[in-house]
Amino acid sequence: MDLRESLDVLMFVAACAVLLTGFPVAFTLAGIALAFGLIGMAFGVFDFGFMAALPQRIYGNMTNDVLIAVPLFVFMGTMLERSKVAEELLENMGRLFGRLRGGLGFSVSIVGALLAASTGIVGATVVTMGLLALPTMLRRGYDPSLAAGSIAAAGTLGQIIPPSIVLVLLGDTLANSYQKAQLEQGIFSPETLSVGDLFAGALLPGLMLVVFYILYQVFRAALDPKSSPAMPVDETISTAELYRSTLRALVPPIALIVAVMGSILGGI
Repeated sequence: MDLRESLDVLMFVAACAVLLTGFPVAFTLAGIALAFGLIGMAFGVFDFGFMAALPQRIYGNMTNDVLIAVPLFVFMGTMLERSKVAEELLENMGRLFGRLRGGLGFSVSIVGALLAASTGIVGATVVTMGLLALPTMLRRGYDPSLAAGSIAAAGTLGQIIPPSIVLVLLGDTLANSYQKAQLEQGIFSPETLSVGDLFAGALLPGLMLVVFYILYQVFRAALDPKSSPAMPVDETISTAELYRSTLRALVPPIALIVAVMGSILGGI
């Protein structure tokens, strides 16, 4: 292994070590990259021209129309988390499906899909679901591995269900690579690959994942009823009131999803 490859491995190890100490992610990534860039220049394995082009690259990213969506999606997810919509959704979905074996697991998958389609942020979804759903599931007698796995699986839906920040970043990279590939093939009027195309392509696989998660919970509940028991019926709330409260909880995230996805897929 030459020095360049050794520095790559050391940079990865250093980044993981600093992140595990709880240091802010943004400062960790920027600081580690800058430090190892300077080390690479000192040993002659990193071109100074790349470092000199750093201000232009930063400015280019800030003016990139696609990447501007990332902080806005993060802001939207933060506002949704602070508004307690997730708590209300999970509470009402738990009441609605909790009477069934595995009902709390269904609720986690559905709420995870709604949060993923509303925010596109994985970390916020997992933390929110873990704080809200995990204590309830364990208190109701759910198998700990099933409860934790359901929450973790629902949290990953934010990676694929649009609008996903990962798809936004991937769309910017793929668009440039796709255009370069067409130019190399002699196509001098290259077509563009937009983020909207990726969103449209990822929507169906994301929904299929939600269905498969729920089907797994159905089969798990049928094979091992003790792992996901049903909740006792809440006698303090009528069925009509339950449906009304669930509908009220569903309207804000669904309206947000329709507004965001409709505008993106519509070409705005």
